[in-house]
Amino acid sequence: MSGWSDSAESGPSSGEAMQSGSSATTPGLHFDDATERITEPSNNPITPQSSTSNGSFAQSSTGQQANSDAEAYKAAGNKFFKAGDFRKAVDEYGRAIAVDPHNSTYPSNRSAAYMGLNLYGEALEDAKRADLLEPGNSKVLLRLARIYTALGRPSEALSTYAQIRPPVAAKDKLPASTMQSYVERAESALSEGTAGSMILHVLDQAERGLGAGVDKPRKWKLMRSEAYLRMGNVNALGDAQNVVMSLLRSNNQDPDALVLRGRVLYAQGENEKSIQHFRQALNYDPDFKDAVRHLRMVQKLERAKEDGNTAFKGGKFSEAVRLYGMALEVDPTNRFTNSRILQNRALASIKLEDHASAIDDCVQALSLDPSYLKARKTKARAMGESGNWEEAVREYKAIAESNPSEPGIAKDIRNAELELKKSKRKDYYKILGIEKDAGEHEIKRAYRKLAIVLHPDKNPGNDEAEHKFKELGEAYETLSDPQKRARYDSGEDLIDPSDAFGGGGMGGFPGGVQIDPEMLFNMMGGGMGGRGASTFSFSTGGGSPFGASSRQRGGFPGGFGF
Repeated sequence: MSGWSDSAESGPSSGEAMQSGSSATTPGLHFDDATERITEPSNNPITPQSSTSNGSFAQSSTGQQANSDAEAYKAAGNKFFKAGDFRKAVDEYGRAIAVDPHNSTYPSNRSAAYMGLNLYGEALEDAKRADLLEPGNSKVLLRLARIYTALGRPSEALSTYAQIRPPVAAKDKLPASTMQSYVERAESALSEGTAGSMILHVLDQAERGLGAGVDKPRKWKLMRSEAYLRMGNVNALGDAQNVVMSLLRSNNQDPDALVLRGRVLYAQGENEKSIQHFRQALNYDPDFKDAVRHLRMVQKLERAKEDGNTAFKGGKFSEAVRLYGMALEVDPTNRFTNSRILQNRALASIKLEDHASAIDDCVQALSLDPSYLKARKTKARAMGESGNWEEAVREYKAIAESNPSEPGIAKDIRNAELELKKSKRKDYYKILGIEKDAGEHEIKRAYRKLAIVLHPDKNPGNDEAEHKFKELGEAYETLSDPQKRARYDSGEDLIDPSDAFGGGGMGGFPGGVQIDPEMLFNMMGGGMGGRGASTFSFSTGGGSPFGASSRQRGGFPGGFGF
C-alpha cells in the first residue's frame, strides 16, 4: 500500500512458505529443501507394498502422495513469489489448493501473491478462505486486516486486528486507524455543513491508504460528489458529475447515485432532467426520502419561476416582480436557477422603469454566476436606460472584449453609443414635457401650454425665459414634423432649426423660430398688441397668413394679451 500505510507483505514468510520440513515431490521432479535445487528423478522409484486386502494402506499411500504434490506446488509458488513473479506464484498455489483444498497455508500464500499483483479483491477471498480453514491464525488475520485497509474498509480492518492474539502493536494498526479517522472527519464535515474543499482534502488523505489500483469505495465517492456539489462552481459541478457517472456505470439502478445525478443537473439548471432522475430513484426505492424531498423542491421552484414568466409575458410586470421574489425564496442555495430568476426580475423592473432595482438584481445574479453574460447585458441596458449611457457603453465593450463571439454584442455597442450621442444633445421631449411616444395632439397641447408661460411678452427682460422659449420652438418645430422627428429619434445629426431661419432681431419669437401659424391663430384668438413689429418667417411661406394689417399692428394677431 502507498502513503501512510506500512508496506504490504512482500510474500509468504519463510516459515509459512516453507512449512514442510521433509523433501516434497512433484510429478517427475524432487525439490530439495536443503539445497533449493531441482534434481532428476531416480530410475528406481520406490514401489509401495502391494496388498489387496489392506485398503487402509492404499488410502494412506494416496493421501501421502497428494500431500507431497501439494507441498511441491507450494514450494514452486514460493520460489516464484521470492523472484517477484506473482502471476506464476498464483498459478502454483492454485495447483496446491486443487490438490489439498483443506490446508489454510495455500490460500493464505496465494492471497499474498494476489496482493503483489494489486488484485486485492481476489486476495480478500483467499484470506477469508484461509481464516475459515484455520480460525484465529494470527498470520492470516494480519494479512486479512491489511487487505481490508487496502480496499478502503478500515472499520473491518480494525475489527480484524482486535481478534489477533497476542494483540498487534499500535504501528501495525496505524494505517487502518488513520484511514478510519479521516473517513469519520469527512462524515462529520458533511453533516455540519463544512466547506466542500475541506471535505475533499480529508477524503484525499484517506485515499492515500488505498492499495495500488483499488477503486475508491462507493461511500467515499458519494461523499466526494456531495462535497463538489457543496462548492457549486462550474468546474466542481463537472467533477461531481464525473464521480456520479462512474457510480452509475457500475450500477445504473443505484438510488443514491441517481439522486446525486439529479442534484447535479438541478444545480446546472437542467430541472426537467433532474426531476426524471429523482423519479427514477423512487422507482427503485419508493421510500427514499431524499429523492422525495429534492423532487418536491425542484417542482416547487419550477412552478414559481413559470408563474413569474407567465405574468411577464402577459405584461403584468409588477406581478412578475412579486412572483420572481417568491421563487427566489424556494431554494436560496441554487445558484444557477436563482441567477436566472434575478435576471428575469431585472427585465421586469426595467419595464417598470425601476432601473436601480434592475441593476441590483443583475449584480446579485452575477455574484451567483459570474459567467452569466445575459445578466451583464441586462445590467448594461438598465444603466443606459437610467441615463448613464457612458457606463453602459463601457460595460458592453467589456463584454465584447472578454467574449468577442457573443451574438449581437457589436450591435449592442453601436446602439449604446448612439444613445450616448443622443443623450448629449437637447432632449426635445423633455423640453416639451412629453413622453417619447406622444402623438401630434399631445405635442401641440404641450407646446401651447408652455408657449403662453414662456413668451417674451410675458417675461420682459428675462433672458432665461427667452432662451427656454427659443428651445421650446425648436422642440416643436422638430417633433411636429414627422420626417424631422424620425431623424431626431434615430440619432442622426440634426441641423439646429434656428440655423435654417433668417436671423435678425425679433420681437415676439427670438431666433426666427418657425411656428405653425394656424396653431398660433387658434391659440391667440385674433389680433394682439404688445410688442413692436414682428419679423417672424412662417414655415407656410409667403409671409404672414394673417395679412398686412396684422404685421402693421405688431405683436400677436388679434391683440392677444398675456
